[in-house]
Amino acid sequence: MKLWKGRFSKQASSSSDEFNASIGFDQRLYAEDIAGSIAHAKMLGKQGIISMEESELIIKTLKEVLADIEAGKVEFTIEGEDIHMNIETILTERIGQTGKKLHTARSRNDQIALDIRLYLKKETAEIDVLLDELLAALKDLAAKHKETIMPGYTHLQRAQPVTLAYHMLAYYQMFARDKERYADCLKRIDRMPLGSGALAGTTYNTDRQFLADELGFSEVLPNAMDAVADRDFALEFIDCCAITMMHLSRFCEELILWSSAEFGFIEMDDAYATGSSIMPQKKNPDMAELIRGKSGRVFGDMMSLLTVCKGLPLAYNKDLQEDKEPVFDAVDTVKASLSIFKEMLQTMQVNTGTMSKAAKYGYMNATDAADYLVSKGIPFRDCHEIIGNMVLYAINKGVALDELTMEEFKSFSAAFDEDIYDAISIVNCIKAKQSEGSTSFESVEQQLSNLASE
Repeated sequence: MKLWKGRFSKQASSSSDEFNASIGFDQRLYAEDIAGSIAHAKMLGKQGIISMEESELIIKTLKEVLADIEAGKVEFTIEGEDIHMNIETILTERIGQTGKKLHTARSRNDQIALDIRLYLKKETAEIDVLLDELLAALKDLAAKHKETIMPGYTHLQRAQPVTLAYHMLAYYQMFARDKERYADCLKRIDRMPLGSGALAGTTYNTDRQFLADELGFSEVLPNAMDAVADRDFALEFIDCCAITMMHLSRFCEELILWSSAEFGFIEMDDAYATGSSIMPQKKNPDMAELIRGKSGRVFGDMMSLLTVCKGLPLAYNKDLQEDKEPVFDAVDTVKASLSIFKEMLQTMQVNTGTMSKAAKYGYMNATDAADYLVSKGIPFRDCHEIIGNMVLYAINKGVALDELTMEEFKSFSAAFDEDIYDAISIVNCIKAKQSEGSTSFESVEQQLSNLASE
């Protein structure tokens, strides 16, 4: 029987019940909903809105309901519509009229706003741990490959030589900023809506600060209408998830390329690859491809919730029932992706020789050759043209720049001398970088040292 049946002269159709119910997905909020109800019952008793005996009975029974749910002894029903009314129904079945007093001074509107915030506080903490684990894996990989030289790319064309450590530390910084974003988002999640009622507050002498303290919130939302009507905190959270997935997707794209025969820079561990049903030789980087593909799910979650919220008049509207599935999907996708990605990264084989060879024959020391001529007093733009002509010559001849003879060097500029060979050796090209945050061995060592002190 509906808890709101008094106003209605006929029952909802079975199709309406099924379409209206959210219990199929919001049941995962049972722990948060019960935690909110326990805090609310404590507050009602403390304030004398219900008796202390009633408060204690409600709390005791809610804890029993929680234990039964976790033991798989509770079956939720569509007739109960959502997690709130399902739990309240179970409570009332067990303790009768006293159970009906729990909903005094609150609404399902502030209940669900509370549940989602509690849920996101918990999930943000779990994502933070997963990001810490990924950052540790990246730092370990960088420390192991401080001298592994590889091509650095722009436009997916070989650009300048770098180290694999330097490349990994670039991603480290991206995921470190992701951590900062979640932490900043948490400041806006960590605000307590319970006690707002449906939209206008309540006539009862409640204590919202007590509720915030009981539930571990840093502050109370100051406007009841805003507290129940907006989901900007959930949008911000999904935005954080979308950026994390974008970073994972970029990284996966590189690993997919690097694992191809055309690159040959890495090989995925067999445990994180799959084969072909028809081609026996295939080893496909499917985990990386799935993460890349799943980024689209989270981008879609963001657009879905934005669209739900964009035209809603204040205060609560049933449209907001559609807030939970995008949030749940974003959480599940990000957590699964971070976990499998870290494992994949830790187990992949790095083909250092192939990387080094690619760095040598990509003309990536051309910029250093130009800088060499600058040191001889030639304007950079002139140097750029000289070296461009020299690279074209070397390409046509099929040799690397450092394989040109001194006579050939001087045919492009009399400023070249024997020290050009040292200046454009791939190792020295890396060593020569002096700016803070560069790929030089010294700079990478400093970057790693800075991470160790954080």
